[in-house]
Amino acid sequence: MNIEALRHEAASWLAENWNGERSKEFLETVVDQGWAAPSWPVEWFGRGLAPEVGQVIAQEFSRVDAPGAGQDISNLWANTVLASGSDELKSAHLRDLMLGRINMCLLYSEPGAGSDLAGLQTRADRDGDEWIINGQKVWTSGGRSADYAFLIARTDWDVPKHRGISFFFLPMNQPGVEVRALRQATGDSRFNEVFLTDARVGHDHMLGEIGRGWSVLQTALAYERAVMGETRRRGRKQTDDEAVRDADDEATAPVPDLSLISLAQQTGRSTDPVVRQQLTALHTLVQVNEWNGRRAKAELEQGTSSSIVSLGKLAMSNILHTAGSLQAELLGAEAMIGGEHSARAADATYAMLNAFFTSIGGGTDQIQRNIIGERVLGLPKEPEVDKNVPFKDVRKATVTA
Repeated sequence: MNIEALRHEAASWLAENWNGERSKEFLETVVDQGWAAPSWPVEWFGRGLAPEVGQVIAQEFSRVDAPGAGQDISNLWANTVLASGSDELKSAHLRDLMLGRINMCLLYSEPGAGSDLAGLQTRADRDGDEWIINGQKVWTSGGRSADYAFLIARTDWDVPKHRGISFFFLPMNQPGVEVRALRQATGDSRFNEVFLTDARVGHDHMLGEIGRGWSVLQTALAYERAVMGETRRRGRKQTDDEAVRDADDEATAPVPDLSLISLAQQTGRSTDPVVRQQLTALHTLVQVNEWNGRRAKAELEQGTSSSIVSLGKLAMSNILHTAGSLQAELLGAEAMIGGEHSARAADATYAMLNAFFTSIGGGTDQIQRNIIGERVLGLPKEPEVDKNVPFKDVRKATVTA
């Protein structure tokens, strides 16, 4: 399809249908007419367009600040279900995931596995048409409000760790699921630990094949890291209720370097050559990360799981830590004042502490460096003593409730 003709069609449609007011009805129309994910198949709310062509639609929506487009990249949940779910699962949930009607969370990390995600010990045992789940997960955002979760669990203990994992679309609202809030250094409770005791999930809610969940997970992680490479979590401390609502759909704060320029002006430091150099370096990090984000999106649009997203994920972590430290430096001694006495000091403290959110979530900074070294730079892999060992024979950490 001619790109300019498509651009004109999208602009004309928006001129006729978008009045500047976000509504459920407008979003439903966007999804049902294929504007939300134009590169998807027509039978699954798309338009069957080539990814690079479909991006034109997202550009037109962004130009007038209209919501809903670009979900063929930005919607972690829907993209994973589309890629690996059965037709029945897609029919039941795909549209609601695109409309944001289903609250979701991730049940990946475990206290006994650390950064070795493949070392998980949560088990799934077959019981007819269902699987019985037992185990413990941690660092779960949005767990208290979630309707469903992406869950990885071990279904085969007689094969090496990466080959015995399956991926499930787990209903959270059942007796066997207990969610407990975790208090963070910021005072928020955005994370949770989740205990699974004889929880049940239908076999028809498995994404991918039995024992092939690791490959499904890589697809999901690629979309998650692409989003985290753009999200700038710097805002103020939230109430617990706000944190629960916003954990998986947090509003993007202003670009750090722009807000810090304003702070430098307020504190009379904007002419300081060292501060100007620090601001310029931060701006450079932000700009380069944007360019890398475009590279990663281009690969995701082609249906490939790009390791380039790890560059963006790691870069955003660096940006947030750098911005938080510079924010405190600009305030000087004021940064040490308690939050009730200085809103600026409270925001600086929050920014520095909350930067660790991105350093941990979606795979730690150390994991991202390993991925970049091995998959982007082609460096040799680290030795793996348990690579070809059945997981039942691997030494494991003991998990206690």
